[in-house]
Amino acid sequence: MAYTDTYKTIEAPSEGRYKEKGSKFIAFAFPVSNEQEIKEITSRLKKEHHAARHHCFAWRLGADYQLFRVNDDGEPSGTAGRPIFGQIQQSELTDILVVVVRYFGGVLLGTSGLINAYKQATAEAIACAVIVEKIIEEIIEINFEYLAMNDLMKVLKEFNLEPKESHFDLSCRVKINVRKELITTVMEKLAKIGKLNASLTVQN
Repeated sequence: MAYTDTYKTIEAPSEGRYKEKGSKFIAFAFPVSNEQEIKEITSRLKKEHHAARHHCFAWRLGADYQLFRVNDDGEPSGTAGRPIFGQIQQSELTDILVVVVRYFGGVLLGTSGLINAYKQATAEAIACAVIVEKIIEEIIEINFEYLAMNDLMKVLKEFNLEPKESHFDLSCRVKINVRKELITTVMEKLAKIGKLNASLTVQN
């Protein structure tokens, strides 16, 4: 996947359903931002759907699309988590968790039947979701003397940037969110202002 400073995720939770030979597959899609959140959601769903035979899932995190996991939860290997993840990939989504809960209907579906069922349930949940595009931003912290205020404000106005945090005195400080693709350009502009020091803030 080529580099971009935008990524797609879903705006809010959504659901999808699929039935096959008595088995019910209910897909729950959630926007997520970290693994702890994922653990809490999967744990809650297992309690809410304790009568279900399987609780299979897949998730992907990060604007670089690199962090992911799939889980078959007792289904034959590759028949649940992978098909769920395949739909996440196909829709080019990240910061998303999809859990598909299966209520067994008494009839075995076979490998191809399972793959199709988990795929269709997930596809329905994603189709029902509102997909949003988000911009990757970095934080720049700027320390400057009051005399540099006008030059700084000119740069902020040029790039339509709003201070996130600010402290004005003899010694001043502001923090700004900057779109990743503009970081180098903005930093170069700031470097030309005297009595000012700008640095990127490390985000955890």
